[in-house]
Amino acid sequence: MNTDPIADYLTRVRNAIKANHRVVEIPASNLKKEITKVLFDKGYIANFKFEDNGPQGIIKVALKYHPITKIPAIRNISRISKPGLRKYAGTATMPRVLNGLGIAIVSTSKGVMSDKEARQQNVGGEVLCYVY
Repeated sequence: MNTDPIADYLTRVRNAIKANHRVVEIPASNLKKEITKVLFDKGYIANFKFEDNGPQGIIKVALKYHPITKIPAIRNISRISKPGLRKYAGTATMPRVLNGLGIAIVSTSKGVMSDKEARQQNVGGEVLCYVY
């Protein structure tokens, strides 16, 4: 049993980047699928695939690296809102990661989205993680 599946997701991605893996497999859930879609839309991962084998399913994430220097697109990925201490932000207090160079993934009432999209739609929510 895993108490924080989102932290497990982020740790698997972080470990795969440090080991220079091309693909990482992660147990699926609806929230993890939405986080994966946000990472793909913002260009932090190369591709993803949802496989429904078994009761839970698997997310296969293809990590993105610079073609010449082999530097990963994700420099840092960190969990912000934890099960023991939830972090919420309204539209006025929405965080800007690296002064706009990174993204904050936010779970709102209108779905999981980046901080910029949440500001545009004028919604707040739980700040799940920072990516840059």
